Amino acid sequence: MMLYEELLTEANKLGIIVKEYNLKTRKGRCCGNRIVINKNLTTQEKCCVLAEELGHYHLTVGDISNQSNISNRKQEVLARRWGYKKNAGILDLINAFKAGCKTKYEIAEFLNITEKYLNEAIEYYTSKYGAYYTIDCYNIMFIPNFRIGKAFF
Repeated sequence: MMLYEELLTEANKLGIIVKEYNLKTRKGRCCGNRIVINKNLTTQEKCCVLAEELGHYHLTVGDISNQSNISNRKQEVLARRWGYKKNAGILDLINAFKAGCKTKYEIAEFLNITEKYLNEAIEYYTSKYGAYYTIDCYNIMFIPNFRIGKAFF
């Protein structure tokens, strides 16, 4: 779980310049060591966008704005998944449960992300792990309904 300010600090330590502007067609963009975030987004949206743009910084090469190109789409997915792990990793989900969060709304609030972003992260984990994932005596059920609980062996 990362707060927007923590992501900004991380970017700064990497030598990345992050600026907020009034973007009309995008939420964010990464070009080299510069990231632009739409200043009209909520703090939670900015947190989601900045994590993905940091994923682009770490993982993608070149201009991938043409999403009709399969290679560009693959790079987009890689950056998105990097962001999910950064903002809503498996251990973050468990920490939200430990903090008393029961619903997706509560978990998203705890993680400082949008509920839509949390749902996308859950979809990713479902595709990666299947119906459930067990770690450190906790079960995360993805199918049929998302829920987290203590594992009893």
